Amino acid sequence: MTKDQIFEFFRLLAEDNPDPQTELEYGNAYQLVVAVALSAQATDVGVNKATRALFAKVKTPQQMLELGEEGLREHIKTIGLFNSKAKNVIALSRLLVDEYGGKVPDSREELVKLPGVGRKTANVVLNCWFGQETFAVDTHIFRVGNRTGLAKGKTPEQVEAKLEKRVPAPFRLGAHHWLILHGRYVCKARTPECWRCPVVDLCSFKKKVLEKPKGRV
Repeated sequence: MTKDQIFEFFRLLAEDNPDPQTELEYGNAYQLVVAVALSAQATDVGVNKATRALFAKVKTPQQMLELGEEGLREHIKTIGLFNSKAKNVIALSRLLVDEYGGKVPDSREELVKLPGVGRKTANVVLNCWFGQETFAVDTHIFRVGNRTGLAKGKTPEQVEAKLEKRVPAPFRLGAHHWLILHGRYVCKARTPECWRCPVVDLCSFKKKVLEKPKGRV
């Protein structure tokens, strides 16, 4: 895509959804870290179901430590990999209490030191809570970047680097959300819904599905 095409790509996504937000539910920076850590290989819907009761009780790392690993497991047992995730959440909560005074750090370098927090999770927290222009590349963004021609790469890191270089200033803060939501609801993995895509004319995907399959809701 050319610079002008990329600008138009995001302008159209922004027109379609002026205020994109993460679909994870949280009340503060700590709850966001926990929710994103739990969302690995799980859906936001599934995470939200598990965290509603949890976050009503637990709002700080200290409260999580008081709940304990066994108590946490009970809350998140419907989420995939809940045993290892519970261990990580307790460990990251301990580190936040011991090293950061219970506060979530606002730099990627510090966030990735937390157990269970990788670059993608750190980028989500920096973008959603601290308002930093980061690009957290999940499976949806990886697919949309490659399929549309917006940011092609063989690894999430390569796609992130392309987005960092190419996304124009007015759209940098919301780009991560627009691309995730676009991949989740329109540019789907199996059958992209090109017939209702706002950026179909800018997309370089050759096997566009321009007619809605019969029987599809």
